[in-house]
Amino acid sequence: MLNAMRLLFLTPQLPYPPHQGTTLRNFNILKNLAPRHEIHLLSFGTQAEIQNSPLREFCARIEIAPPPTRSLAQRALETFFHPLPDMARRLHSPALAQKLKTLLNENIYDVVQIEGIEMASAWLDERRTTSDEHVSSSVLRRPPSVVFDDHNAEWTLQKTAYETDRKNPRRWHGALYSRIQFDKLKRFERDVCLNANAVVTVSLQDAEAVASLDARIKPIVIPNGVDCEYYVPSQEVCAKPLAEISVVFTGKMDFRPNVDACVWFADEILPLLRQEIPLAHVSFVGQKPSAQVFALQERAGIEVTGFVPDTRPYIADAAVFAVPLRMGSGTRLKVLEAMAMGKAIVSTSFGVSGIACENGREVLIADDAREFAHAVALLMCDTEKARALGMNARKLAVEKYEWQKLVPRFEAIYARARDDNNTKNSQGGVL
Repeated sequence: MLNAMRLLFLTPQLPYPPHQGTTLRNFNILKNLAPRHEIHLLSFGTQAEIQNSPLREFCARIEIAPPPTRSLAQRALETFFHPLPDMARRLHSPALAQKLKTLLNENIYDVVQIEGIEMASAWLDERRTTSDEHVSSSVLRRPPSVVFDDHNAEWTLQKTAYETDRKNPRRWHGALYSRIQFDKLKRFERDVCLNANAVVTVSLQDAEAVASLDARIKPIVIPNGVDCEYYVPSQEVCAKPLAEISVVFTGKMDFRPNVDACVWFADEILPLLRQEIPLAHVSFVGQKPSAQVFALQERAGIEVTGFVPDTRPYIADAAVFAVPLRMGSGTRLKVLEAMAMGKAIVSTSFGVSGIACENGREVLIADDAREFAHAVALLMCDTEKARALGMNARKLAVEKYEWQKLVPRFEAIYARARDDNNTKNSQGGVL
C-alpha cells in the first residue's frame, strides 16, 4: 500500500459544486484521494463558497485568491502582442502567486498537482523565482514532484477550432483568434510539460498530440471518469410531453466547442430531423448560455434551460443524448454521464474521442448533419435498438470509467515521481 503523502493541488476554480468538466474531474480526484493522503488546495474563489463546502472534509488546508479580471481591451492587446497564449494569462494573479509561495515555504509537499494549463504559469513563475533565490542564498530545499494534469491538448483544441471556424465567414474572427493562439500554445504547453515530473492526459489522442511537441514528453493517460452510483439508469415513467421524440445536449454553454455544437445542431441537424419527425425537439441544458445559444430558444423545437442544479432528470427525460461537437480535445464527462445512465447516444467522432466505445455497439457516430439527424430519428423509432445501445454504454462506463478505478493510477504516478525526484536530489541536487 502506498504511504500517505502530502499533496498540493492547484485548481482554476473551487472543485465544488462539480457542475462542469474541470470541477467534476478535480472533485472526484480529491474525493477519492482524501481517505489515504493529506490534501492541500490552492484555488480561486470566495470565503462564502468554502463555508459549508464538502471540500473541507477532503482537504486539510484550503487557500483561495479572488478570481482575476481583465478588460476586453487588455485581453485583445495580449492576444495579439503578448508572447504567452491567452490561457497562460487568463488566471495571472499576484495574490495567488503569493499564497503559493507561502504554502511552499510552510510545507514540504511530496507532489504538487497542476490541474489544467491555466494554473501552470503560477507554478513556472514560482519555480524560476525560487531557483534565483537559491542561487543567491545557497539555501537548499527539497523540491516537490510536479504532476501536470493536462485536461485538454490545448493547442489541438485551438487548431480544430480554427479549422472549423475558417469555413464560416461569420466566424472568421474566431478563426483568427485560434490561429494566433495555437502556435503560442504549442510553445507554452511544451514548456509546461518539460517542467513537470509527470504529464497526464485524458485520452490517447491527447497524449499523442502532447508527445508530438517534444520527444522527451511521455504522457500517461488517465481518462475522465463517472460516478456510476450517482448516474444510474432511470426506470421511472417520464411525464414530459413528447419525451419519446426529445433530444438533450448538456454542457457549459459559454464554452466555445459547446456553443458551436448547439448552433450547428439548431441550424443544420434539427431541421433535417423534423423532416423525418415533425415534432422532434431538443433541450440545451447547462449554465451560462452565450448570447448565441440563448437566442436559439426563439426557434420552434428548442429549449435553453440555463443553469440547472442537477442534469440527471433532463438526461433521463430524453429519448436521445446528442453530442454534436466539431472541435475540442479531451474526453467529455457529459458523454460518460449519459453512458452511465444507459442513454442512447448519437455523437460525432469528436464527441466520443478518447472513449473506448464502438459505433453501433455503445453509440451511433455521425459526422455530417444529414447522417446525424437520421441516426437520431432511427433511435426514436427503434426503441429496442436505443435500449440495447444504452445497456452496452452503461456496462462500458462501469467497467472502464468508474472514478474509484481510475484515481489509484494517480497514486502510482506519485510514487514513481517521488522516487525519481529523491534519486535526483540524492545525486546532487535540484534546488
